[in-house]
Amino acid sequence: MKHHDGDGSLRSRADALAITLAPEAEEALLAYERLLQDPGLDLGVVAADDRSRIMTRHVLDSLRAVEAIRPRDIDAYDLGSGGGLPGVVVAAVVPHLHVGLVEIRRRRVAFLELVLERLGLPNATVIQSRIEDLADPVDVCFARALAPLPESWSLARGLLRPAGRLVYFAGKGIEPALAVPEGARLEVRGSPVLESTGPLVIMTLQ
Repeated sequence: MKHHDGDGSLRSRADALAITLAPEAEEALLAYERLLQDPGLDLGVVAADDRSRIMTRHVLDSLRAVEAIRPRDIDAYDLGSGGGLPGVVVAAVVPHLHVGLVEIRRRRVAFLELVLERLGLPNATVIQSRIEDLADPVDVCFARALAPLPESWSLARGLLRPAGRLVYFAGKGIEPALAVPEGARLEVRGSPVLESTGPLVIMTLQ
């Protein structure tokens, strides 16, 4: 049975973000929401206070990263993936992109493995590793609740192919233009649909 969060279906709320969901992607995201609720809440993957707003605060928020993906992109890392946000969401919606869910903590790794098994996402892989130990380059890195922007860029920069991008979920009130590192081009995208979120910051390797 489908669960509808708040007012409107998941597909209509994705449409409001200018993202079109295929039926199988919608089903995967609804199943993922249920896994974040149980066993995710018990495992501390998401905060207990977020029980009633997992769809809005986590799934829909993570869905914003899809707009940063280009048709020619091949692969990505979700750095410090935790419970798979946004990596699992992106993998479910963008089947041509292979997403490596990078996580070092064993309990989180076990949860991610369960998620991939239940959702059947062939284009996602759990990578139990420190970010600093990664070697293979990718087109995109995601950073959500990872570290401040300069540190996240420092971690991602050496992993990006030429013209690769870091997609960074900024907090509300951030002024990312004040801290643009040398060798990067920055774009800031707001989300008027999700008023509680900060902007999406896309840093491109020049």
